[in-house]
Amino acid sequence: MSRKAAVVALTALAPISWGSTYFVTTEFLPPDRPLFTGLMRALPAGLLLLALTRKLPQGAWWGKAAVLGALNIGAFFPLLFLAAYRLPGGVAAVVGSVGPLFVVGLAALFLGDKPTAKSLITAIAAAFGVSLVVLKAGAALDTLGVVAGLLSALSMSAGVVFTKRWGRPEGVGALALTGWQLTAGGLIILPIAFLIEGAPPALTGTNLAGYAYLAFGNTAISYFLWFRGIERLSASSATLLGPLSPLTAAIIGWAALGQALGPVQIVGMVIAFGATLAGQLSPRAPKAPEAPRAVQASQPGSFSSTEKNAQEVSMDLEVSGVRR
Repeated sequence: MSRKAAVVALTALAPISWGSTYFVTTEFLPPDRPLFTGLMRALPAGLLLLALTRKLPQGAWWGKAAVLGALNIGAFFPLLFLAAYRLPGGVAAVVGSVGPLFVVGLAALFLGDKPTAKSLITAIAAAFGVSLVVLKAGAALDTLGVVAGLLSALSMSAGVVFTKRWGRPEGVGALALTGWQLTAGGLIILPIAFLIEGAPPALTGTNLAGYAYLAFGNTAISYFLWFRGIERLSASSATLLGPLSPLTAAIIGWAALGQALGPVQIVGMVIAFGATLAGQLSPRAPKAPEAPRAVQASQPGSFSSTEKNAQEVSMDLEVSGVRR
């Protein structure tokens, strides 16, 4: 397996894990507490990572960590839950699946990545495939819910782009940066959750097990893999892994909850997964012209200095990822 394929596979574990959130929420958690659930996902995970890494932001990174935490967690979670409450699940998933299109535009604006026909087509195909999987006939639309869903997708997309733009400070690992963002996002959600939902509910052992999974497996580990992947992949490649989340949710719903998957849903899965896979394929670099051969070699069968330089350049290109 190539290095990039390994990075893609590890990064894909994040949206796959997020696809289990619906099942865990409905089967293990108290009902009607979406903001408290968001708080329990973010803040304990962030504090744990801070304790493990023992690194705090310095200088301008206090502000950057707060912005990234707000975009990826603090604003994203409440908007996502508001959309989920106001819209049928399928409609919310379709609205959220436009994220790759937002990333294409934001990457052009802030990263200088020019939109390509491939990035646009794969983003549209992914959203279309997700719609076939989760959208049901007669699904009702709610204006506030649609706006919240679009803003949640925009927030997460902006988080991807600015995570890519800012990178991380020297000497700070991805684990510490993840802890900063989860803690900042959790602190943003904290007052909103208590203001809207009131005091925490009484929790059973089943509830605590569900929250433990969400905080540590579904959030701490998954977001670490996600932010690590964003550093190593292009913004569009990373965000095109997002459709794996609703696809995973649909598969879990079929396997564990007895929800039907018909031919249309299966076709949608194939389209969405194909678009996700196509988004990870790198364009072929133009073939470099052959280096001129020296008229005479110093020894029979040896390389001339020009040929050695050409080989070194070729190796450098392969290491840097230009030739894949």
